[in-house]
Amino acid sequence: MTLTDWVDAVCLDLDLPAADVQPLVHGALDLTRDVAHGIERPAAPVTLLLLGLAAQGDPARIPTLIDQVRQLLPPT
Repeated sequence: MTLTDWVDAVCLDLDLPAADVQPLVHGALDLTRDVAHGIERPAAPVTLLLLGLAAQGDPARIPTLIDQVRQLLPPT
């Protein structure tokens, strides 16, 4: 199973619009990488959980929230 297949399957199961979610995947992966390296590994999935809660079911909010959280990361 590919990442795209996985995201589509999870979206279907959770009743999320895969067409709205798929374009957000790479931004989320980039953020989790940066958080894992800039803070610590466990902070990466926790950050995505918090991002999801803050989005309140609106995928359109995710890019802005990613940018907002990215501002909290220490300089590299």
